[in-house]
Amino acid sequence: MIPLSNYLVLGAVLFCLSVAGMFINRKNVIVLLMCVELMLLAVNTNFIAFSHYLGDLTGQVFVFFILTVAAAESAIGLAILVVVFRNRRTINVADLNAMKG
Repeated sequence: MIPLSNYLVLGAVLFCLSVAGMFINRKNVIVLLMCVELMLLAVNTNFIAFSHYLGDLTGQVFVFFILTVAAAESAIGLAILVVVFRNRRTINVADLNAMKG
């Protein structure tokens, strides 16, 4: 049996990696979207670990909702990214900054 602390450490490491990825790489939109997905994965890991530890299914229900939102966010984000790439021929965040009205 794996203790709860190992799952929490894994979730914390995943979350820290995603935050570091956001701060280190601010140029590529795809990497930023992947970092957001990794953050959601870290939160899901903690929800499942606490749900199993407490014997309650509420955390697992939240995970399904988070996965649904993450899938919608990925689909919409990639669709917007494809449209921007067709118009600007780049996915550099610094070039997207020029879209401010």
